[in-house]
Amino acid sequence: MNARRFGPLLAVCLCSASAYAHRLSPAYFGMAETEPGRFAAQWKVSISGGLADTLEPQIPEGCAVDGMVRSFVIEDARVMHADLSCEMLAGRTFTVDGLAVTDTDVLLRIDNLDGSSFTHRLVPDAPSVVIPLSPGASEVIVTYLVLGIEHILLGIDHLLFVLALLMLVRGVGRLVATITAFTLAHSVTLAVATLGFVEVPSAPVEATIALSILVVATELARGPGRSELRSRSSGSREQSSLPHASSLPHASSLPHRPSLTVRFPWLVAFAFGLLHGFGFAGALSEVGLPARAIPLALLFFNVGVEIGQLAFIAAVLAGAWALHRAAATLPVWLPRMTVYVIGSVAAFWVFERTFTAI
Repeated sequence: MNARRFGPLLAVCLCSASAYAHRLSPAYFGMAETEPGRFAAQWKVSISGGLADTLEPQIPEGCAVDGMVRSFVIEDARVMHADLSCEMLAGRTFTVDGLAVTDTDVLLRIDNLDGSSFTHRLVPDAPSVVIPLSPGASEVIVTYLVLGIEHILLGIDHLLFVLALLMLVRGVGRLVATITAFTLAHSVTLAVATLGFVEVPSAPVEATIALSILVVATELARGPGRSELRSRSSGSREQSSLPHASSLPHASSLPHRPSLTVRFPWLVAFAFGLLHGFGFAGALSEVGLPARAIPLALLFFNVGVEIGQLAFIAAVLAGAWALHRAAATLPVWLPRMTVYVIGSVAAFWVFERTFTAI
């Protein structure tokens, strides 16, 4: 079972969806109680796809807007702020008009003055929710678990990095060690950044995450022996688009020594995993954590990320196994082209995100 066989097909799909990298939730409505019966409200919605013109939140019955509504645009999002006065929220219904005709979701979060909070995801099939009297831990668990799963599965840059690792690493033991190192690293930085122990600007982090993909793609293009990217289905050197090292001029006088990435992929995965964890933390900071359930929300967001990551890895390995069982033959040029596509997308992200950071 070799991820190189299925990886090229999957990479093309991931690269075609690259615009969705790091989108945690397209819309967010938050209410933070500033004094009894008064709330600071924020509505944030993505402009892409016309969502800003389609989605319209309806404040609960018994709430009224005090003063002016302040509206402005930040990058690809429309943000609106308003002060609300509410007689009582418990038992009232919050609705987002227009959500039923989309395929997106809206995150609702209400922070009360006593420290309690309510977090809920509104989806097209259920565009409204009744605000409970005493929000329980189950709402926090379900909401942040699903957010974690969705974030990793929609974080195309993270998935491309994991896919590149799967295509690079050989051997079950080395693969387990590499994925474990990546998981431990991004779990640590996700926790320390979310809890406020470390603060790193998001723009340089995003640029470095793109650089991590480019580094692994470069290693794949080089190949541990300059023949690693040959199609395993052909089994013939003549059909390979990459020459074997022995066919190169003076190859015998050029001793090959695998790079650090090839010899110790778990170290590279751990180092770059620290950066990916900061990326997860940046996305999580957009919606925040409930004041009274920060450890619980953080834990299950991280659990969701791991579930999504393991599901992706399982899908890649299952696809490779299916191709192996079917004895499917892939074009010999596909693996090499795939690596160049991954590297080109990553290089574009590096320049784009660096420009944004500057």
